[in-house]
Amino acid sequence: MRLSRFHLHTSKETPAEAEIISHKLMLKAGMIRKLAAGLYTWSPLGLRVLRKVEKAVREEMDAAGAIELLMPTIQPQELWEETGRWEKFGGQLLKIKDRKEAGYCYGPTAEEVITDFARSELASYKQLPVNFYNIQTKFRDEIRPRFGVMRAREFLMKDAYSFHVDDESLAAEYRNMYDTYGRIFTRLGLKFRAVSADTGAIGGSASHEFHVLADSGEDALAFSTGSDYAANVEKAEAAAPGPRPVATETMRRIDTPTQKTCEDVAALMGIALERTVKSVALMGEDAEGAPQFVLALVRGDHVVNEIKLGKLAGLGNYRLATEGEIDAHLGSEPGFLGPVAPKQKVRVIADRNVAAMADFVVGANEKGFHLAGINWGRDLPEPDEVADIRNVVEGDPSPDGKGALGIARGIEVGHVFALGRKYSEAMKCTVLDAGGKAIEPAMGCYGIGVSRIVAAAIEQNHDDNGIIWPDAMAPWQVAVCVINPKNDANVAAEADALYRELNTADIDTVLDDRGLRPGAMFADMELIGIPHRVVVSERGIAAGTFEYRHRRASEAENLDRAALLARLGTA
Repeated sequence: MRLSRFHLHTSKETPAEAEIISHKLMLKAGMIRKLAAGLYTWSPLGLRVLRKVEKAVREEMDAAGAIELLMPTIQPQELWEETGRWEKFGGQLLKIKDRKEAGYCYGPTAEEVITDFARSELASYKQLPVNFYNIQTKFRDEIRPRFGVMRAREFLMKDAYSFHVDDESLAAEYRNMYDTYGRIFTRLGLKFRAVSADTGAIGGSASHEFHVLADSGEDALAFSTGSDYAANVEKAEAAAPGPRPVATETMRRIDTPTQKTCEDVAALMGIALERTVKSVALMGEDAEGAPQFVLALVRGDHVVNEIKLGKLAGLGNYRLATEGEIDAHLGSEPGFLGPVAPKQKVRVIADRNVAAMADFVVGANEKGFHLAGINWGRDLPEPDEVADIRNVVEGDPSPDGKGALGIARGIEVGHVFALGRKYSEAMKCTVLDAGGKAIEPAMGCYGIGVSRIVAAAIEQNHDDNGIIWPDAMAPWQVAVCVINPKNDANVAAEADALYRELNTADIDTVLDDRGLRPGAMFADMELIGIPHRVVVSERGIAAGTFEYRHRRASEAENLDRAALLARLGTA
């Protein structure tokens, strides 16, 4: 490609609308242009990168035995009603009607569509196992689209779905896809980590997320320093603490007129934050489905894990209690809540660390006061339930007993699920087994955010001058830059010859023949992240050399033709 015939529109200004580095650099490099909130046009430059990612994904999926098809983006309402997700999926599901008032949605995922395809196409166990994949645009109506293509409403996704006669076959394909994802992200030159994860709204019995490691990542990942244990913090188990110590203090009332947080109370009393207990007031349901007031207790230096909490009985659809509900059950206002002597019976759920505490501090259920020296069994009954309901933190023991936990930030770019029979049962998808009996096939689901990978790669690979693409994702591998070609015809001829030679050798090369000054030309090449830059100039031709610089190098080198070609991998 000759840049004089290509649309490249870069900018020196940092866009005011962009919050994270990938959004800023994609706009500055001219890779994307905003059409509306969460909707972007990919420029020719951006599309080149997107297609490189798509190519790697497609080739590795094909090599793994998956079969590509293409499903519609618009999906009929009745399919989603079969699985109960028409209402359950929530506000992210964009619902539309056609001229006949028939209901449809713009597909955010395709479990229903692929299961409908399978129930009409698959009849016998002899057709299984099979794994169909699809690279298609998806739409999720994000309440607050932000961060450019990182959290856009419309995005490009690879989703695959496998069908199996038994769980053993599903487990084998799950491992195949897990390994395939590792090859995809390795091929794309990304530093990543696979972690155990919650199955969430998709459902299923097993789930792993693949995260590109980056300081800007929205997800916190817990990993062991002594083993290969790794999990998203939302799922990572907090190791059980030791036995509860013996009480040494008496209960006493502490005047805390303006201290409403555990941090402020601990500072006032001159004690460690971990000696305080945070009380979170919730509304759930009892065994009969009636509203139930719940007090969840975690240590003052810990944070309640909403995912873990939501898995407890009666808390599947919990919400925070209102001030009126808090006053009715505890006789207090937020900031001074605690489990001691409530006005009405409440369900108390204590995190395992809290259940193992003695001589701790809680709210007194009275404005302006806390209670210190609190002990289980003496000052308040043992909790109704003890559970792991907190986020793990750096330094916690690894739940497998090997080493301690570290915390890293990650950007989720892939997810694999063992769905089981959730969708095949709901949609009455059956095949005949070897004995002629109709059975529901087990299913797996495997997704990769193709467009999200582009942004995640930038978050991981950039400097003050712009993007630093891994070779496999770069719009071009090499940029041949021509200095003052009008002054010497030999310069243009030499640059053109090198450009043709590299492309003939299957090295994707762009010729910057726009006639820009060196500073502006080099700035563009650094901004758009070309891995290798070769400068052709009068001085270089006279010396028999080319100026070569890798995007990550601090200095350029002067190489003769043979050394340059060897460096670029043509030798």
